[in-house]
Amino acid sequence: MRKIGIYGGTFDPIHHGHLILARQTCEELGLDQLIFVPAALSPFKKVACASGEARLSMLQAAIEGQDGFAADDCELKRPPPSYSIDTVLQIRERQPTGELFWLIGADNVGGLSKWHRFEELQELVKFVVLDRACREEKQPYPVIRRNIDISATEIRNRVASGRSIRYLVPRAVEEIVRRENLYRESAT
Repeated sequence: MRKIGIYGGTFDPIHHGHLILARQTCEELGLDQLIFVPAALSPFKKVACASGEARLSMLQAAIEGQDGFAADDCELKRPPPSYSIDTVLQIRERQPTGELFWLIGADNVGGLSKWHRFEELQELVKFVVLDRACREEKQPYPVIRRNIDISATEIRNRVASGRSIRYLVPRAVEEIVRRENLYRESAT
């Protein structure tokens, strides 16, 4: 049975923190594939700063040539908001025998029970917590920990103030941000 991770999020923009934890998760859990799914609009977040098309383009550029990584635009093709249950059901149709893992940031665990059709969702996937702050808090799910102090908000604010984002994002993502004039206004 194939082990498939699903990593949903705004990815506005995708950065090295996302990618490092994604690779570590694949290695620690023995995932065969990790699917990045950019949200059209999260039910719990404000509107993304960059368009869905731009975020997908940055994501595809960031994972190009990475074994086992894939991007899926299914949430961008559906009307918002983006519900995880709908994404899981779509992926389940394509991967009927795969074991599905849903990667979630440690800061989102407390609100999981409020997710749309959560009871059904937790029957379909195994949640995995990604903890970039190494909080050592007890979690009801397996945890992947790596201290990575990079945030998309910080990156957007650095761009808006004319500071470099080199080494925070893959070079290909940096080039798209510059070429498309993304994040020129403050992200706070």
